[in-house]
Amino acid sequence: MKINKEIRQQSRGLLRSSFTDGQLDAGRVTGLVRSLIEKKPRNYIQVLDAYKRLLRLEVEKRTATIESATELSQETGTEIVANLIQKYGVSLDTRFIVNQELLGGMRIRVGSDVWDSSVRNRLQRLQQQL
Repeated sequence: MKINKEIRQQSRGLLRSSFTDGQLDAGRVTGLVRSLIEKKPRNYIQVLDAYKRLLRLEVEKRTATIESATELSQETGTEIVANLIQKYGVSLDTRFIVNQELLGGMRIRVGSDVWDSSVRNRLQRLQQQL
């Protein structure tokens, strides 16, 4: 779906209004959506869709998913989180997942940034080269 300039500007304005002290405020988001639905301005459905997409991207930017083949030790997890916070800021939520399909190593995803040092990824790259 292609959105026009007006819809893009309105959805970005809603996103800017969704923050309180640099953090997404769920109450504010709910209030903005309710207000938009009650007023029903022109193209409000498209604005809501664009706003939802922007919110999803913002939440992804502030969430780190750390996948490993085995359970990480406490100190390793703490070190990884400290490095990610140094790079992305304090407002980073972290999730640790054990994914045995990785075979070994780990994969870290923050927003659209992915660091994949898993054995599975290395095997796939080797297979593509052959």
